[in-house]
Amino acid sequence: MPTVRDFDRPDRTFSNALGRKVLGHLFAPKRMDILAFTKWLKKLDGDISCIRDFPAAEASFGEFGRLDPRLISALQNKGIKRLYSHQSLSVSLSLKKLDVVIATPTASGKTLCYNLPVIDSILKDKASRALYLFPTKALAHDQLTELGNIVTMVNSDIKYFTYDGDTSISSRRYIRTNGNIVITNPDMLNSGIMPHHTVWECFLRNLRYIVVDELHMYRGVFGSHMANLFARLMRICDFMEANRYLYAVQPLLQIPRNMLKHSSAGILN
Repeated sequence: MPTVRDFDRPDRTFSNALGRKVLGHLFAPKRMDILAFTKWLKKLDGDISCIRDFPAAEASFGEFGRLDPRLISALQNKGIKRLYSHQSLSVSLSLKKLDVVIATPTASGKTLCYNLPVIDSILKDKASRALYLFPTKALAHDQLTELGNIVTMVNSDIKYFTYDGDTSISSRRYIRTNGNIVITNPDMLNSGIMPHHTVWECFLRNLRYIVVDELHMYRGVFGSHMANLFARLMRICDFMEANRYLYAVQPLLQIPRNMLKHSSAGILN
């Protein structure tokens, strides 16, 4: 389907006239449902190159496994009676202390795949720590809200914070010593955490999970920088004797196999 950017480029397949038509229907006072909109698109002979219908697929479910009973109870009270199969499998692998790479479609519940084992580890050991890496501050703050919802469900004193350039000096001290989950970005990892690993010793020594979201963004020149950052982080963790496990997440794409080769368990649904 064309994007807004396509309509501003006369050299693209879609004409500006078509763009105005589509936008007019998308943002009309009375919006169409997706079925009616698709039928309308099919009437534009010659303007739309391809429309494909994908039949609905039967959901596949799995069990909660060895998650903390408090966490299972909180999920069930929220109406989550079972996990989807990819969530169940990823949780099972992480509880077996394996690295995991998960690649599933958008809005498939990837966030639960890593939040569940992280919160489970903290419920079972208050000293447990987790580091979440997101490529942008906006994604980090979205995750903060999502994480807060789960922590509230569990009704536990789990401390979670964003750590970025806007974090005050006094807050940084508190986060280093008290944060169970620190949500940050590659730049802050490079400039605010690893060069000061001695003052982060309490956090790094108890680090159990490193979550890397949007893995597909770390390629090219940026990816080569990230490879060096991860190598340095692993050396620091080894020095601190931290038993950490890597959890990498990305959308379902056609991706090079070497993006998965460093994980001991990869999931591709």
